[in-house]
Amino acid sequence: MPVAEILAGIALVKSSVDFIKSNIDTCKDIGEIGSAIDGLLRGKDEVEKRANKRGMGVAEQFDTAHIAREAIDARLAAEQLQEISNMINLRFGPNTWREIMEERARRIQEHKQAQKQARIKARKESAELWSDIKAILLVIGAIMVAFAGVGAAIYYS
Repeated sequence: MPVAEILAGIALVKSSVDFIKSNIDTCKDIGEIGSAIDGLLRGKDEVEKRANKRGMGVAEQFDTAHIAREAIDARLAAEQLQEISNMINLRFGPNTWREIMEERARRIQEHKQAQKQARIKARKESAELWSDIKAILLVIGAIMVAFAGVGAAIYYS
């Protein structure tokens, strides 16, 4: 895995944290730093995904520097997330961060469920289409057999 990809996740975390820290005291509502919170969470997810990624090359699996960078970046991201959650709770109330995380989890779950339902619907529509195609082919086949039978009867009579 290229070093640039690993650094992208932690860089997103750091830039989001810097923005939140510099604006937390002046913002009037959580929406003003919402995109930075989103960047922080996406960056943390990227760092974790890269740290847990399977299918990396043999050299990367045993490269101590690579392993250390992934582990440290994951811990730094977790520390930054904890620090920001404390800052947001102090600024907007004790349960604000938990409410944000619960709402985010709910929306992610709804999105996954909607995708699952869309896949089920597409599969069902595909099955119905193939069923219709099979029925049409059977009818055409039956008509061809009937014409062949009539043609043979005329030919042999």
